[in-house]
Formats: sequence, structure tokens, C-alpha cells
Amino acid sequence: MPNQALRADLLMLFTALIWGSAFIAQRLGMDHIGPFLYTGLRFSLAALVLLPFVLRRPQSSQLPTEPLLYRGLLLGGGCMGLVLALGINLQQVGLLFTSVTNAGFITGLYVIIVPLIGLFLGHKTGLGCWLGASLAVVGMFLLCVGDNFQVASGDWLQLAGAFVWATHVLVVGVFAKRHDPLRLAFLQFAVCALISLALALVFEPIVLAAIIQAGPAIIYGGAIAGGIGYTLQVVAQKHAIASHAAIIFSLEAVFAALAGSLFLDETLQLRGYIGCALMFT
Repeated sequence: MPNQALRADLLMLFTALIWGSAFIAQRLGMDHIGPFLYTGLRFSLAALVLLPFVLRRPQSSQLPTEPLLYRGLLLGGGCMGLVLALGINLQQVGLLFTSVTNAGFITGLYVIIVPLIGLFLGHKTGLGCWLGASLAVVGMFLLCVGDNFQVASGDWLQLAGAFVWATHVLVVGVFAKRHDPLRLAFLQFAVCALISLALALVFEPIVLAAIIQAGPAIIYGGAIAGGIGYTLQVVAQKHAIASHAAIIFSLEAVFAALAGSLFLDETLQLRGYIGCALMFT
């Protein structure tokens, strides 16, 4: 229905705003702890934030005997969590070996990868979506890529991550239409947290003092970007087309640039503002 589609678009726009501002927390968090530990802690917090709402959520009147967890829900949440863990950790580790500029542009290429993958899955994508995705890529290039753009080793991780993020948008779109979004989001967070913490135990030092120093970044990345942002993504994609979602989520780069300008004293050139305008278009 039109009202549901508009509501979904607005929720996804708000999600992009949250994700864009969270990019600052992701960078600041790694000043004190490793990427796997940061990801594991932030999504552990996201799961804890969502848990009370999952437990108190009234059961559907149409399915009064529906269990809290069941096979289809576990499969969906597990798949989403696995893809999320792969995508977010590729992004976090890649940031250690490349610039925010490169990472922002390359990761955002999923805006065009989603409809391309959709073609192989039999999705119908209209001309408007292709034009929108193309404008988003051009706008992202103007926003993120300057005269000093060079290919770094971490860029290959970001490129791999772009394909993973495209897969994540498609996977969420499939399962969000079939199962309760809050329970899906909770399972996604829990699986991502477990995988990331296991990697941290193997590859990174875990020091309590460092975790405390990274506390503000963990809280924002977990409670706001995770507990609110990724949950809104699942809720919104219940009534959204995956290619539409990718275009709106690509505005994360715009909000990240604006947040960097406001809070990190990063300057945005004229071409950057033109890029923002093209992405909003």
C-alpha cells in the first residue's frame, strides 16, 4: 500500500542518518580496542537493548500458539546475523588499511550491486530505480573521491564488503516479509556478536581499561546504530523493495560527510555538496 511504502522509505531514510553518524563512533572506537572486539561488544549491547521488547511483544491474535522462537525464524535471524558479521567486520578491518574516503565510496557501491544481483534472482527493477542508483553512484563519487584518491590494500576488503552489504539488504528483504522483525533483529545481533567476540578472543587483546575508554563509542554504535538503526532496517524492509532500500541506505555516505563536517571539523568542498544533491535526487 502507498502509505506503507512511504512509511518504509521514511524509516530507511532515518536509518541512513543513524548509520552515517555512527561512522564516527566506529572510527573512534578503534582508537582503543580492535575491530572484532568493538563489533562484538556493540552488537551484544544492541541485542540487550532489544531483548525486553522481544520478550514483552504480544503474540499475534491470528497465531495465538506461535512460539517465541521457531525454525524459520532461527534460520532467518541466523542467516542475517552471519551476513551482518561478515559485512561489518570487513568494513571495520578494512578501515585499518584505507581512508574513510575510499571506504565510504567503495562500500556504497552496493547501491548498484543490489539491483544487479536482483536481476539474477528474477526481481523486476524499473527504469526509475536504475536511474536513481546511477545518480547515487555519481553523487557518491563526487562526495567521497577527491584528487588524492588512491587504491589501498584495505580497499579490496571494502569492495568485498560492498557485495556482502548488497547480500544483506536482499536477505533482510526476504526474511522481514515472513517473520517478526523485532525477533529477527535480535537474533541477527546475537549471532553477529557471538561471531565477532569469538574472533576477538583469537586475534585481539582484551583489556578492561581499553574497553572502558571505548565505552562512549560502543554505547552509540550498539544502542543507537545497532539497537535502533539495524532494527528499523528490518522493520522498514518488511514493506520495501530491495533496490529502493539500497538507494535510500546509500544516503549513509551523505550523513557521514555532514557528521564529519559538524563534529570532526572535516571540510566539504563544492563538489561534495553537488554529490549530496545528486544522491538526494
